[in-house]
Amino acid sequence: MSRTIKFAKAGGPEVLEFVEAEVPAPGPSEVRITVKAIGINRAEAMWRADAYIEPVKFPAGLGYEAAGIVDAVGSDVTSFTPGDKVNTIPSFSMNQYHTYGEVIIAPEHAVVKHPESLSYAEAASVWMMFVTAYGALIEDAKVGKGDFVIIPAASSSVGLAAIQIANYAGATSVATTRTADKKQQLLDAGAAHVIVTDETGLVEEIMRITGGQGARVVFDPVGGPTFAKLISALSFQGIAYIYGALSEGVTPLPVLDMIAKMITVKAHNIWLTSGDATRRKAAVEFVLKGLESGALRPVIDRTFTFDEMVEVHRYLETNGQFGKIVVTV
Repeated sequence: MSRTIKFAKAGGPEVLEFVEAEVPAPGPSEVRITVKAIGINRAEAMWRADAYIEPVKFPAGLGYEAAGIVDAVGSDVTSFTPGDKVNTIPSFSMNQYHTYGEVIIAPEHAVVKHPESLSYAEAASVWMMFVTAYGALIEDAKVGKGDFVIIPAASSSVGLAAIQIANYAGATSVATTRTADKKQQLLDAGAAHVIVTDETGLVEEIMRITGGQGARVVFDPVGGPTFAKLISALSFQGIAYIYGALSEGVTPLPVLDMIAKMITVKAHNIWLTSGDATRRKAAVEFVLKGLESGALRPVIDRTFTFDEMVEVHRYLETNGQFGKIVVTV
């Protein structure tokens, strides 16, 4: 018997329930994992509220990231054996698999060997953040020396990953934050520049930093009214990636600015990378190399226990964290 977390209806954190049930044997291409740590993502709060990119099928589980030890493998699994230390990488629907549990089932393609230099808590925090940023900045935009990358909401786990990846690629990271509270933390985290949007004009400051040229890339999880300003701050043929909708307002597009500067706006999510075997392999290799060199490193804001999962979701929705929230099991 093992505990897992389910919810029977959409709602706030209080809809999450602990359910005790027997964990099934893994299917032919599945891996069963005894969980040691779980990485918490904004997507899971949206899923709980039935406001994510696919509709929820109730009763539902949730969770994309976990680190633990292989307990059993299916008959067709060749990459893992019981006793292996592993992590899950987000590359499945939460209608099919989920990681909020003491023992979980995952498809073999979504399981990777545990980076030996990391603790379970650290390993549970890295894959969503780094692969999401990698997909836009490295795989698609191919950022490098001479490029400026604007990173709004930079204190989120993906925002911090984007700072590290931009720096790793030789680009110049420009983090934005609403208030000055997190400015020094962002500088300490590696941001080359930090713009406090409550204190200075966003477009004017970006133009100052870039010598009037604008930034080649924006990597934005917010949308809303500020998105038009970010597009105005792009260089000729710049690219704006939008990978979230933290703002609940309308996201306007400055069409004339876009036409004049030949701007590209791209919706982005991790599935472009993690949903393709070749791209997923390249992303995992990139992240592992970065972790080994020290160029990439997990940033954990706070650790909770599994029994505190309802409180975890309440904390997640305060938007006060700097880095990843992790749950130990």
